[in-house]
Amino acid sequence: MKKMMMAAMALGFAAAMTARAGDAKDNWSTTCAKCHGDDGKGQTKMGQRLGARDFTDPKVQADIKDDAAFKAVKEGLKSDDGRTLMKPYGDTLSDDDIKALVAYVRGLKH
Repeated sequence: MKKMMMAAMALGFAAAMTARAGDAKDNWSTTCAKCHGDDGKGQTKMGQRLGARDFTDPKVQADIKDDAAFKAVKEGLKSDDGRTLMKPYGDTLSDDDIKALVAYVRGLKH
């Protein structure tokens, strides 16, 4: 009985992680890809205009800290002159959704 319980818990955890990964990809597609591109390279018209970084580049990834990425998604980003570079998503995405997006971005590195 104990083994069955442990197996069921493991399967439940795996299903939850798979669902979270799927949600992150969906959230990326609906909220991030317009600027950052489906591939994360930032080569969309909007991404080029706003200076979106190439998340597939290991050097760019090394410069990004998870807590700063979380804050950027939650609160948005502004230029030094106050121009909006990225709108905030804290009202539309949960903290768990944002954490999953940060993990998704980490997976874009080549």
